[in-house]
Amino acid sequence: MSRRDVLGRGVATETDLVDFVRQHIRSVWALELLLKLREDPARCWSPAELVQELRASQMLVGDNLGRLERSGLIVPEDQGCFRYAPASPILQKLCDDLEAAYRERPVSVINMIARPAGSLQSLADAFKIRGDGK
Repeated sequence: MSRRDVLGRGVATETDLVDFVRQHIRSVWALELLLKLREDPARCWSPAELVQELRASQMLVGDNLGRLERSGLIVPEDQGCFRYAPASPILQKLCDDLEAAYRERPVSVINMIARPAGSLQSLADAFKIRGDGK
């Protein structure tokens, strides 16, 4: 499947998911922040609420909010709070897939975030859906 097909049809492959994480999710903190915002897309979270909820520093939350906003995954509201709102259907699909992968295979996702970018194939292999019941 070509990159154009992926973007045009909203279909994501395992490699797309790995690329997405590599480009937009630089730490487990960023992943946890994204997933917290994703839990209730209608809710607008203040940075202070996210600091308390995630037990993180203001700097960490602020840096990751900025990165997620620049990535088109969240939007700021007038009240100084942030809401989950992917800028495109493919970003929504990738976030859905990432949440499912993290729920089913958290260690694989954490390893994907932590590993150098050179091991994309082995990481993509970790996300393939296995039909053998393993």
